[in-house]
Amino acid sequence: MSTTIETVKCLIIGSGPAGYTAAIYAARANMNPVLYQGMQPGGQLTTTNEVENFPGYPDGVTGPEMMMQLQAQAKRFGTDVRDGFATKVDLTGDIKKVWINDTIEVHAKTVIISTGATAKYLGLPSEQHYLQMGGGVSACAVCDGFFYRNQEVVIVGAGDSACEEAHYLSHLCKKVTMLVRSEKFRASKIMEERVKNTANIEILMSTEIDEVLGDGQIVNGVRVVNSSTGEKHEIAVTGVFVAIGHKPNTDIFAGQLTMDETGYLITEGKTSKTNIPGVFACGDVQDKDYRQAITAAGSGCIAALDAERYIASL
Repeated sequence: MSTTIETVKCLIIGSGPAGYTAAIYAARANMNPVLYQGMQPGGQLTTTNEVENFPGYPDGVTGPEMMMQLQAQAKRFGTDVRDGFATKVDLTGDIKKVWINDTIEVHAKTVIISTGATAKYLGLPSEQHYLQMGGGVSACAVCDGFFYRNQEVVIVGAGDSACEEAHYLSHLCKKVTMLVRSEKFRASKIMEERVKNTANIEILMSTEIDEVLGDGQIVNGVRVVNSSTGEKHEIAVTGVFVAIGHKPNTDIFAGQLTMDETGYLITEGKTSKTNIPGVFACGDVQDKDYRQAITAAGSGCIAALDAERYIASL
């Protein structure tokens, strides 16, 4: 049961580059935004040790540090940044209703959704260990491939994204071993042929990771198992890339906002507008193609400008 009802002009659900950028623009437009950070304050970048491709950081920056700076900038202009996550929404009326932690009911003229997407992982304890250590496990080749130049890596996946990332890594790494769990690719034929015709990509079919190996700090190999024969062997690598998809964090919007078949919110053209007037989406929650910090930040700017124009039109 709700114990508090609050009315705001602009509510931002979720943080990360998209949410914080939306907050900066909304605050500077005197929209007095309230931002709830969500389950993972700062978003996926808080699990990234080094960010070297975001403009303005010639020496690079850690993901957590960048998110702290973005949050500080949003607060500087008056954004009310709060802990908490949305547990229920009713976006159908002129006033949008969002429940936070099942205890606070927020009524908003506009809602900006930046809840992001969560990378899917294999679920191995060793995988999660090295992911948390920042020592060789990644779900983004474009983000982290640079750190594995002239090294040998493995990538797990069988779809178009996995093929695209394997091909990307092949330009940086000495060798890329692609592990396909089943006996065939799920990718389009053209993407499958692209990786098969790339000299430094080796493809192992019916193969999956049994264990990520390392010294406790840094990955130095993987133990793989053939799902047909049960045979196991080790591959010496310094990096493990997992490309088995992302899950957009959109469950609470089901039945109200238009989504594609995998749950990504659909926005109108180049805008951030959803199918409900006054509700806008930005960042990875509506972008399954690029998923970069810089594109998320750009879409956060768009969402704030769209929300400002919506309010002005009322």
